[in-house]
Amino acid sequence: MIRQLHENLKSGKVTSVELTQKYFDEIDEKDKNILAYLTLHKEEALAEAQRIDDKIKKGEEIDLLSGIPMALKDNMCVQGGRTTAASKILDNYIAPYDATVVKKLKKQGAVILGKTNMDEFAMGSSTENSAYQKTKNPHDLNRVPGGTSGGSAAAVAGGLAVYALGSDTGGSVRQPASFCGVVGLKPTYGRVSRHGLIAMASSFDQIGPVTQTVEDAAIVLSRIAGRDKKDATSAKSGGKLYEDYLQGDIRGMKIGVPKEYFSDDLSSEIKEISIKALEKFKKLGAELVEINIPHNEYALPVYYITVPSEISSNMARFDGIRYGLSVDDQEQSKIGGGNLLETYLDSREIGLGTEVKRRIMLGTYALSAGYYDAYYKKAQKVRRLLKQDFEKAFESVDLIFSPTAPEPAFKIGEKTTDLLQMYLSDIYTVTANLVGVPAISFPIGTVEREGKNLPIGGQLMGRWFGEEELLNAAHTFEIN
Repeated sequence: MIRQLHENLKSGKVTSVELTQKYFDEIDEKDKNILAYLTLHKEEALAEAQRIDDKIKKGEEIDLLSGIPMALKDNMCVQGGRTTAASKILDNYIAPYDATVVKKLKKQGAVILGKTNMDEFAMGSSTENSAYQKTKNPHDLNRVPGGTSGGSAAAVAGGLAVYALGSDTGGSVRQPASFCGVVGLKPTYGRVSRHGLIAMASSFDQIGPVTQTVEDAAIVLSRIAGRDKKDATSAKSGGKLYEDYLQGDIRGMKIGVPKEYFSDDLSSEIKEISIKALEKFKKLGAELVEINIPHNEYALPVYYITVPSEISSNMARFDGIRYGLSVDDQEQSKIGGGNLLETYLDSREIGLGTEVKRRIMLGTYALSAGYYDAYYKKAQKVRRLLKQDFEKAFESVDLIFSPTAPEPAFKIGEKTTDLLQMYLSDIYTVTANLVGVPAISFPIGTVEREGKNLPIGGQLMGRWFGEEELLNAAHTFEIN
C-alpha cells in the first residue's frame, strides 16, 4: 500500500495534502465509534504534507514514507506534543524532545496524524486499561482491538492511518494485529532504538510497525532500525532495505512447529486454521519440522515475574514532582498531610490505574528481600533456559510458527474480572520478548462470531537479527 501511494504522490495523481485531509475526514467520520486516537496533530500534519508536495513540484527525490499519513502509539515522545501513555499521571505532559523513531520518521517526511490509544503504560491485553477511552475493534465494535497497541492496530484496520507504530513488550504489537486483521512486527531486541519510548520493561520493550501488508512493515522497519547512541541496548543494524529481501520464494526453508504450541489446550478452530496455514507454507516449498521448546510451559509465569519487576523499577520516576500530575495541595490530598512522601503517595494513588498499581505491587514483592532469590532470580535463570531452547531449535529450523493468540478478539468487558484469562491472551507472544527474537503476526484466516468474520493471525519467529527471512516468509504467504 505504501509503495502504491508513493507512486500516486510522485505522479501527481494525488497530493500529500489531499491524502492527509482524506485521513482526517475518515477520522472525523469513524473515530467517534472506534476511538483509536487520543490526540490529533492536524496543523503539523498538513504543514508537513504541504512541504512534501512542494518538494515533489520542484522535482526533488522523496522517500517511500514521505507524505504518507501515519499514527504513533501515545507512549512515544513527540517534541511539543502531549504524550500521556494513556495515564492520568501524564495527562498534562508535553514532551520536550522527539523519540529517536519519531526523529527518523520526520527526517523521511512522514506525516504524523496523531497519537493512538493504548493500555495505560502499555499494561494490558485489550486497550481497556486506558485512563481515557476504550478503543473498539473495527471488525466488530462490541469487541476489543487487543492490546496494548490497540489504538494503532484499530487505526490501521479501520482506514484511519496508512500505518502506525506500536511497542511490543509481550505481544503488544502482534496480538492487536491478529485481532484487527493487520500485520504486526516485533523486531529483534535492539534492532530499533527505545530512546523516547516511555519504558515499561526495559529488557523486553521493542518498537515495531503495524501495517496493512508485510511489504509495508519491511519498508517502515528499514527506516526506523539502527544504532542509537542514546540507547545503549540498540545494535549496529541500520542501513538495510528490508523490502529488497521480499523474494516471494521460500523453497527449502525449514519451519519449526513446536508440539507445545499445538497441544489440546489450543481450541480446535484456531488449530484448524493454523494447520491450514502450515499446509500452505508446505505447498509453497517450505519443509515443516516438528520441534520441542522444553521450557515453554514456564514462559508466561517467567514473564509475569520479570516484567512486573522491571515495571516496579521503571515506574518509580512517576512521583508527581518532576513532571506530570502532582497532588500537592490540602484540598486534593486524600491523606491530608502535605509533606513530600504524602505528595508521592497521593499523586500515584490518583494518577495511576488499577492494572498499573497491581503490576507495581507484584514486581516490588518479587524484588523484595527474602523473595528476590525465590522469584526474580529464578525467573531470570529460566529465561536463560528458554533462550537456549530457541538456540537449539534454530540449529535445525529457519523459522518457528505458532498461532498469534489463542482466540479471536473477545468482547469488551468479557475478561476484565478474570485476570488469568486476560493474561493468557499473551501465551504465544511473550516468549519472543523473553528471548529477544524477531516475530511477526499476519492474517491467516477468520472465524465467524455472531454474524461477523473475525480475523485470526499466525505468528512466525526468526533468528536474532534475521528479519529478512522472517519478512520474506510472511510476504510469500500473503501474496500467494
